[in-house]
Amino acid sequence: MQVGGLLDRYLIGLDTEKLDDAWARGIFTEDAAVVFPMNAHQGIEGLAEWHRASLAAFARTQHLNSPAVVECAGDTATLRANLVSTHVHHSDAARSDLFTVGTSVTGSALRTADGWRLTALTFAVIWMDGEPPGGAG
Repeated sequence: MQVGGLLDRYLIGLDTEKLDDAWARGIFTEDAAVVFPMNAHQGIEGLAEWHRASLAAFARTQHLNSPAVVECAGDTATLRANLVSTHVHHSDAARSDLFTVGTSVTGSALRTADGWRLTALTFAVIWMDGEPPGGAG
């Protein structure tokens, strides 16, 4: 699998797949880090559960990304992409149904014996519309 495809698989997985250890190991290295503006996770252990817990705040999500710009140097690579994430709140008449975020994504990857795997993903907010869970917006 190519490096940009790992980002695609990750984002589509957030919306449509069962997030389990096999999902995480097919995308990330053992020591991978995923960093969001409000929280982060280091290492493959517990990574799928961390994502499931984060996504439980929403009824549904949809992540739409630009093609990744990938630069390879031997067995390592970096990537950059843009992302629009739409989060559908659970029914709550006190707020808008949607929380939408535009972010830039940067990452790195390593060629392993099992193919390319992400070693890091970092998300930086560019803009937000709507209210995040907990009213932190």
